Amino acid sequence: MLLVAIVDIAVSQEVHSPGDKVRLRFSLEADGTPVYQLSFKGKDVIRPSKLGFYLKNDKNSLLNDFTVVDTKTTSFDETWTPVWGEVNKIRNKYNELAVTLNQKESARQILIRFRLFDDGLGFRYEFPSQKNLAYFVIKEERTQFAMPGDITAFWIPGDYDTQEYDYTKSKLSEIRPLMAKSITANLSQTSFSPTGVQTSLMLKSNDGLYINLHEAAVINYPVMHLNLDDKNMVFESWLTPDAIGDKGYMQAPCTTPWRTVIISDDARDILASKMTYNLNEPSKISDVSWIKPTKYIGVWWEMITGKSTWAYTDEYPTVQLGITDYAKAKPNGRHGANNANVKKYIDFAALHGFDSVLVEGWNIGWEDWFGNSKDYVFDFVTPYPDFNVKELHAYAASKGVKLIMHHETSASTRNYERWIDTAYKFMKANGYDAVKSGYVGPILPRGENHYSQWTVNHYQYAIEKAAKYHIMVNAHEAARPTGIGRTWPNLIGNEAARGTEYQAFGGSKSNHVTVLPFTRLIGGPMDYTPGIFEMDISKINPGNKSHVNSTLANQLALYVTMYSPLQMAADLPENYNRFLDAFQFIKDVAVDWDDSKYLEAEPGDYITVARKAKGTGKWFVGNVNGETPRISNIGFDFLEPGKTYVATIYADAKNAHYKTNPQAYTIRKVIVNNKSKLAQLSAPGGGYAISIVEADKAQTKGLKKL
Repeated sequence: MLLVAIVDIAVSQEVHSPGDKVRLRFSLEADGTPVYQLSFKGKDVIRPSKLGFYLKNDKNSLLNDFTVVDTKTTSFDETWTPVWGEVNKIRNKYNELAVTLNQKESARQILIRFRLFDDGLGFRYEFPSQKNLAYFVIKEERTQFAMPGDITAFWIPGDYDTQEYDYTKSKLSEIRPLMAKSITANLSQTSFSPTGVQTSLMLKSNDGLYINLHEAAVINYPVMHLNLDDKNMVFESWLTPDAIGDKGYMQAPCTTPWRTVIISDDARDILASKMTYNLNEPSKISDVSWIKPTKYIGVWWEMITGKSTWAYTDEYPTVQLGITDYAKAKPNGRHGANNANVKKYIDFAALHGFDSVLVEGWNIGWEDWFGNSKDYVFDFVTPYPDFNVKELHAYAASKGVKLIMHHETSASTRNYERWIDTAYKFMKANGYDAVKSGYVGPILPRGENHYSQWTVNHYQYAIEKAAKYHIMVNAHEAARPTGIGRTWPNLIGNEAARGTEYQAFGGSKSNHVTVLPFTRLIGGPMDYTPGIFEMDISKINPGNKSHVNSTLANQLALYVTMYSPLQMAADLPENYNRFLDAFQFIKDVAVDWDDSKYLEAEPGDYITVARKAKGTGKWFVGNVNGETPRISNIGFDFLEPGKTYVATIYADAKNAHYKTNPQAYTIRKVIVNNKSKLAQLSAPGGGYAISIVEADKAQTKGLKKL
């Protein structure tokens, strides 16, 4: 026993964050198994947890039998400027421990690199070039996160092909029965675990710590899920397999993504954390002048609600490799992407100062895809007869508006790769500088999963190829972001979660938007497509009885709380025309920021954020609320001292409710300064939005002080 204790002391290492908030201890167990544990201000965050890999067709998996052959500690401190973001400067400060391990029997080495920030931990595995480990296949990664008890989680079920679920709040011990009762039946991939969940996973410990588990810089590697041992409360990594069940194909020298643990005793710090970005490499795009944060509208919601269609005809023409005679097909009269309708959206965008118009359903093939044609794939360059590419480009340009391209790949990734240069050249020739790509359906050609290494590499290929053509990418149904927007800032948006479209597919929970910033947005911005003013979908399409579970004021607040440099006003122009006084906030709100202050936050309950528009003195505040009405109390100490401002407050009316009275709102103007305080009602599923502009005496005449 004495010998074991001496060995354990000899191989243990400790490192702390620069401010000593976070402490990590690394050690080897008696059999040479690597183990780490983590604390925050003296409280357990991660209890002793094992590290390593199971290798395929290899008797020497990288699990134990290790000795420590080298350790290095370093410190790092830099401040860098993001191309777009919630702030104009990001501090990247950490202490690092790099541990080199040698497996005695196999003579193989791995290096585990730990980076300690004051808001958490990032660590990854590195495989140096070596004789006995050149090419290998990962059967599974064994990275554990042993939790400090049966704590609370905000989770969605593990799934290899979709992230588009509502979140469930429960104790860890409740995940298995809840999954079995109401969720598993809806999974597209149910084979791996009845307790598997997705990252980013938000947790709250019983002693008040907020813990977020995720990953950063997922490059040439599968997306990680977490499988819970609910007897011992230990999460373990579960990588997305490929079509034949393998997890990762590796060639040394190589690295894995970073595994991340963000921690605080204040929920606001989770929202403010930039650790995920800091664990990614700096931008690989030298000239970023063409990357422009964008506010847009689009021919989209009318198709989502069923008012119009993506398809030009309800017939199914004979299709051979994308070539068809649509002149012989009978138009269905409901095709949304027609010249007259698109011009209406362009006119609306120009009138109200929007940058761009997205048009879906412009290219041939939708009826064949919807009709499950076995021999058809999109070609990305051939428009329907009622969509004139050159005419609409010229019309939009005459109005100072851009068009956003839409590429629905139908998840046929190899086909998209064959067409991608032609498609991007077509875009540039016709004035498009941004594309929304989609990956709906099973991945082709061999039944890959959406989040396998192979498909992750496809998404990365599309991003890097787009950068060569100076094209911004907004990828839907792709892998959830992991901070890659720092390295490739032309990835200006993603969906990768349950967006607004589900409000037209039966609805989402009223508190959904109070969870997403703690989960999905940890890795990057989301194209959530907010701004819905008509909550009763049957008024748009009588055949659709869905209801948007949000108040109108909540929809305004989303432009501040759901950060994205790509923001859509998603509703129909005619619905905005009914509420032009409220629509003014969407017109005014910025999409790029110099500073952000997180004023209130509790996952699943409420979020209040203040942001300063880039290059201006204007501030905007957004508050979103969950199911329970509450009074939000905030101060304005983020404003510059000694200055006077006019605040326009868009708020829920006293009788507002997301289900029964969602369009009840009030607008008032008041005078504020940095000492002002606000107590504001947020209704169930509601919230408020505020625009704040510096003002002189003439502008404040007749207004009351807050």
